[in-house]
Formats: sequence, structure tokens, C-alpha cells
Amino acid sequence: MRIISGKYKGKRLTAPKKLPVRPTTDMAKEGLFNILRNQYNFSLISVIDLFAGTGNISYEFISRGTQNITAVDSHYACLSYIKTIALELDSPIETVKSDVYSYLEKVKHSADIIFADPPYDFTTEQFSKIAALVFDNELLNKDGVLIIEHSKHTSLEESPYFSNSRKYGGSVFSFFKK
Repeated sequence: MRIISGKYKGKRLTAPKKLPVRPTTDMAKEGLFNILRNQYNFSLISVIDLFAGTGNISYEFISRGTQNITAVDSHYACLSYIKTIALELDSPIETVKSDVYSYLEKVKHSADIIFADPPYDFTTEQFSKIAALVFDNELLNKDGVLIIEHSKHTSLEESPYFSNSRKYGGSVFSFFKK
């Protein structure tokens, strides 16, 4: 895994093999950040990274200047790894050990971008519940976006607030807006 752009471009990160993760591919990250770059000033936004895993997406935001990032995962070792890398990069990432659904029900702050990378074997209902909680609890700032990464075999087009999707290899980013 490597950081593909920004201040830490090219930095290689090796996550422990025991982590239960599937990091977003470089090709998919590059496509995603090309889209986001045209819509946001990264140094002025806040991000919530759900199912953060290795923190792969959080590091891309850090590398591009984002200072307000919250990484949420239920696995202690994932959060420990994220904290270690954040220290290495001398960049703050708030880590929260929580089930994502519980977090979304309780969180009191909103964000400009909420990125979710749940397991690809989630049901459509499990994916849709993420979007429902984000929008029902008004967790996006004005002009904010929820992005859910999922398999190309899953379609979220029928979900409320669905805007569009982009496919990169076997991965799809579905975008949701108010």
C-alpha cells in the first residue's frame, strides 16, 4: 500500500498481515481523488472514514492537507496501526473504536466527506443503513457527500440520496448527496 499523491506521495506503508482488511487499490484511490479534487479544497474540509481498516483513505486526505479526520473501526489492531502511521506522518487522526452503526447513531459532529468501505459481502440493506443513518442524523455539512465503496456486483442506485457511481476494476464508489 502506498500514498499516491500530495505531501507524502510515494510513501509505502506495510500493514500487519493479521488485520482483517481489503485496502482500496491505487487505481481506485486515484480515480476517487481526481473526482474529489475538483469539488473540495482538502485543507478546508472535515472527513469521517468509516470501516477505516488500515487508514489508507485517511492518509490520502492527510497527504493532501486535510487536518480534521476521524477514523472509525471496530478492530483495535486497525486503530492502533492508524495511530502509529498518523504519528509517523505527524498528522492528527482522531480514532474511534466503535461499531459503525452505533457511531453514526451517536456522533454529534458533521463532516464534508464521509467515506465508508464496509466488507464487500454486506447486503444491500446493510449498505443502505449506512446512508440512512448519515442522512437521518444530518451528518453531512452543506454540499457534503457520502461515498460508499462496494463490489461491482452490488448496486446501490435504488437507495435514497444516490447521486452517481464510478467503477474502478472490481470496486465501485457510490456517491450520495442531499
